[in-house]
Amino acid sequence: MNSLVEDFLQYLRHERGQSDNTAKTYAALLGKFTAWAEKQGLTNWRDVELKHLMSFLAHERMRNVLPLGRPSTTGEVEAEAPVSNQKAARRLSGESVYLEIAALRAFYKFAENENLLPTNLAENLSLPRRWKRLPKALSNDEIKKLLEPENPETPESLCDQAILELAYASGLRLSELKNLRLEQLHLDAGFINVIGKGNKERVVPVGRTAIAALNRFIEVGRPKLVTPKSPANVFLTKRGTPFAAVTLWLHIKNRVARAGISRNLTPHMLRHSFATHLLEHGADLRVIQELLGHASIGTTEIYTHVTGNRLREIHRKFHPRA
Repeated sequence: MNSLVEDFLQYLRHERGQSDNTAKTYAALLGKFTAWAEKQGLTNWRDVELKHLMSFLAHERMRNVLPLGRPSTTGEVEAEAPVSNQKAARRLSGESVYLEIAALRAFYKFAENENLLPTNLAENLSLPRRWKRLPKALSNDEIKKLLEPENPETPESLCDQAILELAYASGLRLSELKNLRLEQLHLDAGFINVIGKGNKERVVPVGRTAIAALNRFIEVGRPKLVTPKSPANVFLTKRGTPFAAVTLWLHIKNRVARAGISRNLTPHMLRHSFATHLLEHGADLRVIQELLGHASIGTTEIYTHVTGNRLREIHRKFHPRA
């Protein structure tokens, strides 16, 4: 069963151009099913029936997970909750069940198209309705505190400053920041080329402050971080290596703490702030979609709810009869 899953993952990477993170997420989700199937005595995908898929999903919906511990790629803790900890345990989230169904449907569609399985059993699985979570954005005051340059100036602080300025100025994803290379920078012209999800390329403008921070880092800070083995990634660790996603995020979180911001930042919050603040100042939603690299305008539309909340706040605060 695992060899067929590996074929699917190779297809995602090489033919669909999906990122390593996407492939890892699918691997983890499908790994849950193959582990469950093995316990049921199923050793071949051809032996799997619709009733088995339904039983697996029912098992997942009822499975308790502990709220403590390291989350998986899907955001859930993998360990089953022991009986003694039932009070501390919680059910698997609807979002995680949604992702598991989506992974099974994608896998079966691939297997049917490649004639690896005779039928697509998963097409009969309906995806539950997903709740749209409103993105959280930093306030203007919080952004100002976060982007205040640190003293004394070091190669590491210049690197952090350039990362934060670019993240807020251009709305890049964490993966896009860590993978950004020198040849993608066109700072004299005021833009960068970004390779986003699915290896899709987009052109993103960069503001004057972010350009100044990037130039300062490249001219003064980066040469002190480079080693003979350093790649052409723009942002480097103090060892001259590219950032891992976790390491890059820890750098940002530490900077947030030093700036005196008490809120718990998520990796996407600077990106959310970029989009929300653009919309609040009158930017067109289609333009924001292009800047963020969203394939569908439906993904970008969630920011209209944030702006609506902001408008209601202003109305209640300033209208005499609100």
